[in-house]
Amino acid sequence: MKKTNAARLLDAKGISYELAEYEVDENDLSAVTLAIKIGQDIEQIFKTLVLRGDKNGVFVAVIPGNAEVDLKKAAKISGNKNCVLVQQKELLGLTGYIRGGCSPLGMKKLYPIYIHETCKLFDQIFISAGQRGLQLKLNPEDLIKVTGAVVCDVAE
Repeated sequence: MKKTNAARLLDAKGISYELAEYEVDENDLSAVTLAIKIGQDIEQIFKTLVLRGDKNGVFVAVIPGNAEVDLKKAAKISGNKNCVLVQQKELLGLTGYIRGGCSPLGMKKLYPIYIHETCKLFDQIFISAGQRGLQLKLNPEDLIKVTGAVVCDVAE
């Protein structure tokens, strides 16, 4: 299994994690399908969404796999009046990642990160390792510490 930038970042910080591989279906990149494939509870699968605010630019929301981002809450929390999801074609240029493989770790730039408060309900959560077919399992407190994420409610 090849190490990703996200995994190397955790290694450099001395943070323990596990890698979970799964078969990718290009036609179904949903978190629900991912949870089934790796045999985990959907509430422990966190997806990374990249947004753009009207005042403060690009930021990241990390939310449970069974939730949708609440754009009004996300805008307010990030100091914006409005925000939108960035277009899929912009994702690689902004983050270095593609849809279905976007990790909050190791992006091209350090964007503000807002992680949903339910992450604290679990000893371990899953986030993308930075490529399709690979997830990182780690303690949410470690993720918060290494990313400087703000814990809040950004989901519907």
